[in-house]
Amino acid sequence: MTKVNKPPKIGGWTRLVTARPRLSLLAALVLTVLAVLAGSGVADRMGSGGWEDPDTESTYATKALEREFPASQPNFLLLVDAGDASVDDPAVAAEAKRLTERLAREEGVTGVGSYWGTGSPALRAEDGHEALIAARITGDETTMNETLDRIAPSYRGERGAVDVKIGGPVAVRHEMQTIIQEDLLRAEMIALPVTLVLLVMVFGSAVAALLPLGIGIVAILGTNAVLRGLTEFTDVSVFAMNLTTALGLGLAIDYALFIVRRFREELSTGADPLTAVGATLRTAGRTVLFSALTVAVSLAAMLLFPQYFLRSFAYAGIAVVLLAAAAALILLPAALVLLGHRVNSLDLRRLFRRGRPERATEGAAAVEEGAAWGRTARLVMRRAPFFALGTTAVLVLLGLPFLGVKFGTADDRQLPSSAESHIVQQHIRDGFPGSPGGGLEVLAEGRATEAQYAAYKERIAGLPDVVRVEGPLVKDDSAYFTVLPEGESVDDPAQRLVGELRAVEAPFDTQVTGAAAVLVDSKDAIAEQLPLAAVFIVLVTLLLVFLLTRSVLIPVQAVVLNALSLTAMFGAVVWVFQDGHLSGLLGFTSPGSIETTLPVLMFCVAFGLSMDYGVFLLSRIKEEYEKTGDHDQAVRHGLQRTGGLITAAAVILAVVMVAIGTSRVTNTKMLGLGIALAVLMDAMIVRSLLVPSVMRLTGRATWWAPGPLRRFHERFGLSEGESRPEAPAAEGAGQGAEAVDAARDKVESRS
Repeated sequence: MTKVNKPPKIGGWTRLVTARPRLSLLAALVLTVLAVLAGSGVADRMGSGGWEDPDTESTYATKALEREFPASQPNFLLLVDAGDASVDDPAVAAEAKRLTERLAREEGVTGVGSYWGTGSPALRAEDGHEALIAARITGDETTMNETLDRIAPSYRGERGAVDVKIGGPVAVRHEMQTIIQEDLLRAEMIALPVTLVLLVMVFGSAVAALLPLGIGIVAILGTNAVLRGLTEFTDVSVFAMNLTTALGLGLAIDYALFIVRRFREELSTGADPLTAVGATLRTAGRTVLFSALTVAVSLAAMLLFPQYFLRSFAYAGIAVVLLAAAAALILLPAALVLLGHRVNSLDLRRLFRRGRPERATEGAAAVEEGAAWGRTARLVMRRAPFFALGTTAVLVLLGLPFLGVKFGTADDRQLPSSAESHIVQQHIRDGFPGSPGGGLEVLAEGRATEAQYAAYKERIAGLPDVVRVEGPLVKDDSAYFTVLPEGESVDDPAQRLVGELRAVEAPFDTQVTGAAAVLVDSKDAIAEQLPLAAVFIVLVTLLLVFLLTRSVLIPVQAVVLNALSLTAMFGAVVWVFQDGHLSGLLGFTSPGSIETTLPVLMFCVAFGLSMDYGVFLLSRIKEEYEKTGDHDQAVRHGLQRTGGLITAAAVILAVVMVAIGTSRVTNTKMLGLGIALAVLMDAMIVRSLLVPSVMRLTGRATWWAPGPLRRFHERFGLSEGESRPEAPAAEGAGQGAEAVDAARDKVESRS
């Protein structure tokens, strides 16, 4: 006997978001226009730094030196190239001195010095054909950029007997900011049309394909407005705009895919549009809500770190996730009610299947897609131990290169080799002695005699790996020494030297700064906060997944398997970007290290996205288990119904991330390509092989929870679908469930 289900009641949320659908969409259009106006120029107000901890010894010393000894912290360099002549040639020296004097008169520039004024060997290339003019541009990042834009054209290029190139940290940051904005625009131009094509392939209907794209654009524009507002109160990194675009498109498309697919399924059963929207919001809508919360939790963990680079990604990520979910749960239902069955209009696939029966082809494709994932699930679950152990071993093996990770700081090598500031710094690395501009500075505070300064300097000079000690330069009760280490400015000897300098006894207070000191302090700050961030992510994720599934074991599985899905990403990051493999193909210069904050950022983003797909799969498994009480059938059904959808969503998100990964800035390239790899590994390996095999091994125990937690879930938990009493887990339940599933498949294939 065929059971006829009554149409589900229309819930309060459905009535709210569909009561005035045209008015809702008009209001959204107005708000989007306002967001465009509010967010305009946001990139110009963002910073390109933020990797250091503002409350460390190195940051204190840097600010004190900037205030008391501006010449000790040059951030603007002129590389003067004499060509075939010597930098000591009278004509060259005369032109260089003229440039130095002119630079010293520029507004916003202080601490100007040069080889021709000081005679310092650190400012002269070893071949004698190049030398440096160093200065400090004052102000915040916006002011420094404005000053650089104003003065740079007057110094760059052929100047009499010399050729001048512009470099230094200010020029590096400014060039990086400009390139990121250009690359982001190009990435959007790549991602949008490719994404639209993929959505058409997934949905067939051009109308259905445009809906997720529209939701993504609304989320991106809204987040830009939020970030613009935040720049009035705090520092925000320009790198965060890349995450805004990637997550705005990726997650909005994921959420809209899930909702539109479920809406079309409900329509195919004969439901009217309003009823279909109500059923969709009770099922897919709840999943989207939980997914957004889990992603937001992962991103919120970055707020625990002091570096504004990481905090900026939390600001952007949380905003774009919540806006994407809000648009999917408010605007999309309104649009679907208005469209109704027209959501299937403009089937562009008909252009490629002329002469073939359209309806039969569509039905066969739908059956084949579900059947393929069903066969995959059955195969994996029959050989569960093999797939569980084999997949885990492969993922661990792919992650092994990360054991050799070396942490460093972001520098000019983030830029393409053709960038002017990169060329300047590369010339300095290759041709100048003692890492000029990359030494360590020791700030001494407190009254001291010349003899005490001399004795302290002698103790520093006796340390291993010290090439030369310059100074002290004394002003009132403060002084500073410059210590030039052997090798690179942030390599292992330089980092060891930081600790040794801080341990040297002195009759005054000392603080050490410089690139290596900033790196050491940044690593310490991350190491201090990392356990807290990890505990936060794990505990909140466990809670959210429990509220969704009412299981103790599933949340633990979700956390462990999600972490495993990231191993390939971390292994590839070290193998490619640290060790330099494929650097020629991908077009970047490997600095031999990974910027300290990048692994934290990539973990939080990739873990959140993995949970996004995990929630999609688990919610459908849970829904089926509540209907049938058959564990194995629920797992098979969940993968069968969501495998294609999750794979399509992952491919689309990977396309967006790869578009971001075409950036000429190495950190952005690493972020985009690394997360694209993590997303694909999670969707195609972990969700397809590891999850069903592990759930088959855990069996019915998967759904166990102690009495107090069951009661907690009954009071606070949410689950996909309507509330139903859980079916008994009897031996015959599986056969009944399979019969129900087979009947449902037949009905759906006919529709």
